[in-house]
Amino acid sequence: MIIERPSFERRVVASLDADRIPVVLGSCATGRTSLLLRLERLIGHTRAQYLDFAAAATTPESCLAAVLKASRLGATDLVPPPSSPRDAFDALMGFLDSASTEQPVTFFIDEVLDIRTFESFPGLRHVQRELIARLAASPSRFVLASRFTARTHRWLRDAPARFEVVHVPALDAQEVLSLALLFDGGRREWAAQIAPAVAALTAGRAGYVHLVVESLSTMGQAIDPVAAVAAQFAPAGRLTARCRESYEFRLHRARGYGALKAILGILAAHEPQNLTEIAHHLHRTPGSTKDYLSWLEDVDLVTCRSKRYSFEDPLLRLYVRLYGRPLPPTDDEIVREVQAYAQARLAQIAPRSSPEPAGVTYERMADGRRDSGIVEID
Repeated sequence: MIIERPSFERRVVASLDADRIPVVLGSCATGRTSLLLRLERLIGHTRAQYLDFAAAATTPESCLAAVLKASRLGATDLVPPPSSPRDAFDALMGFLDSASTEQPVTFFIDEVLDIRTFESFPGLRHVQRELIARLAASPSRFVLASRFTARTHRWLRDAPARFEVVHVPALDAQEVLSLALLFDGGRREWAAQIAPAVAALTAGRAGYVHLVVESLSTMGQAIDPVAAVAAQFAPAGRLTARCRESYEFRLHRARGYGALKAILGILAAHEPQNLTEIAHHLHRTPGSTKDYLSWLEDVDLVTCRSKRYSFEDPLLRLYVRLYGRPLPPTDDEIVREVQAYAQARLAQIAPRSSPEPAGVTYERMADGRRDSGIVEID
């Protein structure tokens, strides 16, 4: 089920229509991929193509072959067989350009940073920088996406002003209500009652919202989002599996696997903490601890505000509290931890309007420096 978000979709389409290249950033379970797939469907399969680079970016030759096989756009049979990794990359870029003939076509490239896997092949050491230049000059239109916010910002540091960063905003209570109406026969009173709590408990992450609302829809007349979260955090629960996937995926993309897990355990016990506090608990020097924390920030597992570190995803912190130990949690432990988490999250519920998601362009300041102007959407 793909959640419709008309205002955010219009924001991305407006960027395309202004001849920009929107770069959609959203962590795991935020609905980033669902957005791309929905926009592909809205534009039409004869004028748009979704491509997942996380799956396709293996070797340059294999990537080219996979893209040509999957694509519905352009004359794929006219692309000559590559004789080297360099030729394969150039052929891939040429295909993306040539797909636009009488009318421009739009490529939705998910996990675009995975192009870095080509860097180990001859002639492609600077492939990420080349990709930016080729896309900026292409007659085709592109929407790029990544789950890695910090890395994408660095990638775009010297990019042309055509690139525009758009952060996936959290679902608000009204959007959760709209999703809930798709379950349980569309009972509006039930949906309206659960929406604010579900939005708070899930931090508005679309993937988490879907699982909790689906669980609630099977509970009959009960209106207990906290119980639904607790049920989904059982050892075999789908929310547990979703958090485990995010946790392991990001750790494996970072350096210092063991030390990073230790720091996440420290922050799971208590957050926020400053560098000195974390170093003390880790029994390491502040210098080495600072390196570890920078690696966690690099894959968006932790965030730093006012020199104090905490989890970027609150439900991921709950997952580590429950499963970051040798034995799986008991039912009583799950209920206790989820209730404590819910008490803290639900206390934050307050009426407020949801701002339109902000776009960010990379342009020169008057003194020649780069100003990303990045606005984080909470």
